[in-house]
Amino acid sequence: MAKTHSQYVCQQCGYSQVGWAGKCPNCSSWGSLVETLMATGEGKKGKAKSQKKVEPISLISVSSKKTSRLSTKISELDRVLGGGLVPGQVVLIAGEPGIGKSTMLLQLADKLRNALYVSGEESAAQVKVRADRLGIKNKTLKFLEETDVDTIVDSFDGPSLVVIDSIQTMTTDDLSGLAGSVGQVRECAFRLLKRAKEGDVPLFMVGHVTKEGTVAGPAVLAHIVDTILWFEGDKSLTLRLLRAVKNRFGPTDEVGIFEMEDKGLLPLTNAEKIFLTKARAEVPGSVVSSILQGTRPLLVEIQSLIVPTKMAFPKRVAQGVDARRLEMLLAVLIRRCGLPLYEYDVFVNVAGGIKVVEPAADLAIILSIASSFFDKPVAKSVMALGEVGLLGEVREVVAEEKRVKEAKRLGFSRPVTQKEIKYVNEVVKKLLR
Repeated sequence: MAKTHSQYVCQQCGYSQVGWAGKCPNCSSWGSLVETLMATGEGKKGKAKSQKKVEPISLISVSSKKTSRLSTKISELDRVLGGGLVPGQVVLIAGEPGIGKSTMLLQLADKLRNALYVSGEESAAQVKVRADRLGIKNKTLKFLEETDVDTIVDSFDGPSLVVIDSIQTMTTDDLSGLAGSVGQVRECAFRLLKRAKEGDVPLFMVGHVTKEGTVAGPAVLAHIVDTILWFEGDKSLTLRLLRAVKNRFGPTDEVGIFEMEDKGLLPLTNAEKIFLTKARAEVPGSVVSSILQGTRPLLVEIQSLIVPTKMAFPKRVAQGVDARRLEMLLAVLIRRCGLPLYEYDVFVNVAGGIKVVEPAADLAIILSIASSFFDKPVAKSVMALGEVGLLGEVREVVAEEKRVKEAKRLGFSRPVTQKEIKYVNEVVKKLLR
C-alpha cells in the first residue's frame, strides 16, 4: 500500500507544510491550517489498484432488496427518516446538550438485535445507569467504550446498527491533532462512513453543537452524511421535536414529536391534540388555529391578554410567535379595525410550548387579541385560519383544505377562512361585536 504521512494544508490558499499547525506563512491567516493525510509514494499494490478498470453497472439490474428499509420500531423516527433506515445509511443527529440525543439512540439500539453502541464520552457504568432507568432489556445489545476509530471499525462484526456517541470524541493515530479538531473529525467520519457503506450497516453519529446553534466540526461533515436530524425543544418542558434538515432517502419536511418522561422519549400518537387545553371553556382571548409540522396539521391554541397601561411605550410580549409579526398584526388592528391598542399592553402566547413560524395563524392571533380587547369569547367551535396582509385582507394558506378537514374531525365545526371572510374588520364585526 502507499505510505502516508500527515501534513497541514491551508484551507484559504492551499499552502501545505509538515509539522506544527498555526499561522499560514503564505496568506497569514490564523486557524486555517487543517491536518490531513497525504500519500508519499505507492507500491506495487498501489499501482495495480490505480490501473484496475471499473465497469459501470445498469441501475435497473440493482436488486430492490438491497434498498429495502429497516424499521426502527419507533414510529415518529420512522416518519422523519421517510419510512425507516436504508442499509448503509449514515445519520448525524445533533441538538443542545441534555435534549435527549443519547436517550433516543439507546432506546433505538434496544429495539434492534445485535446493535453496537460506542461511547467516547461516558463509561459503561454510566451508560448502564441510563439503560436501567429506560428499562433496556435487550441481551444482544453490545457496548464499546472506545475513542480510537480504527479499533471501532474493526469491531463492525455483523451489527444491525452502530451508534457513535459522539463523533467529536473519535480520533485516529494517523493524525496528531486532538479529538474534535477539524482534521480528526473529518477523517474519522470518513472512515466510519466507508465501513458502514461497505457492510450495509446503518450508522448513527451524535454531533456537538456550537454556541451559535450549528453542528460543530467542518462543513464537510454535513455533506458526507446521508441524513441530518436536529433535536429541538425547551428542556424545561417535556415536548421534543425531531426535524430532518437533510435526507437523501426521504423528505425533509417531516417532523417527529416526542414527549420526554422518566422512561425515556415516547412518540406521541395523538399529536393533533397535545397543544389544546383539556375541556377548553369559552374564555376571552382564546382562539384555535392550525399549523403544519411537516405534512401533519396540528391544532394550537393562541392566547392573548390585553391590559391597560399608563406607560409611554406599551409592552408587546410574544411567546411562541414572532415578535415582529405581532407588531405588524397590532398595526393592522389599530389602522384597519380602529382598536386603540396603543393604550394597552399586549401579551400573546401559544399554549403547549410550540413555536408558530408560519403566517397561517395570523387570523387566529388577530381574533384572540380582539376577543381579549372586547372581553368577548370566541365560540369553541371556531377554528381561525388565514394569513393577514397589511391591507387587512385575509389570504389563503398552504394545504388549507387538509387543515380544515383535520379540524372538523376534532370537533371544530366552524372554520373561519378566506372563503367566507375577506378582511379582518369583517371577522371582528361578525364574531365579536
